[in-house]
Amino acid sequence: MPIAAPNGQLVTLGSVAEISVVSGPTTINHRERERTITIQVTPDEHMPLEQAMNLIETEVLQPMKDGGRLGGLYQAGLSGSADKLSQTSQALRLNLLLALVLTYLLLAALFESFLYPLVIMFSVPLAALGGFLGLAAVNLFIGYQALDVLTMLGFIILIGTVVNNAILIVHQSLNHMKDEGMDPRHAIRESVRTRIRPIFMSVSTSVFGMLPLILFPGAGSELYRGLGAV
Repeated sequence: MPIAAPNGQLVTLGSVAEISVVSGPTTINHRERERTITIQVTPDEHMPLEQAMNLIETEVLQPMKDGGRLGGLYQAGLSGSADKLSQTSQALRLNLLLALVLTYLLLAALFESFLYPLVIMFSVPLAALGGFLGLAAVNLFIGYQALDVLTMLGFIILIGTVVNNAILIVHQSLNHMKDEGMDPRHAIRESVRTRIRPIFMSVSTSVFGMLPLILFPGAGSELYRGLGAV
């Protein structure tokens, strides 16, 4: 192939360059002005997405970083559904804190006090501990269950559920103190005695209603197992 030199003479391309036929990408993708290569990973249908993300991070990306093959000119990261899952997880953590604040403010408005809602909110840490124990029991006896999006959603739902029992006891105690002139300790004991049966019945219906999500296998059962465990 003749090409024109700066002095106007015609020379062949082979005299100024070496020509060879090699394979190369048909398209070059860029992200934020950097060349990118996309590797699509499809996990097993029975593997939760968060478990697949942790497996890729610990078994693939971290060894490459430790070996010096990543970093500097070469970077690697998770995108697609994994990236959306990470964003959703961060949003749910913020929503969990927001749910606590809104629940406390709503109770403060209903009781017209900042002290009684604080007493009620003390039941939330104990309920959260029970949720983590439920997850531990599922991991021990049934199968691996990660702290995924639906599981974190279960903790948000738990906040609205567990305060109901404390509201019953606190409200009944206040009624005993105002109407019958009981001292606080006696009022609390009487409230627990009279309200323990409805509380136990409501909790039992919730527990037995969630058991099928944990115990019964089937397509998609692993998605809601964490929600039921919490």
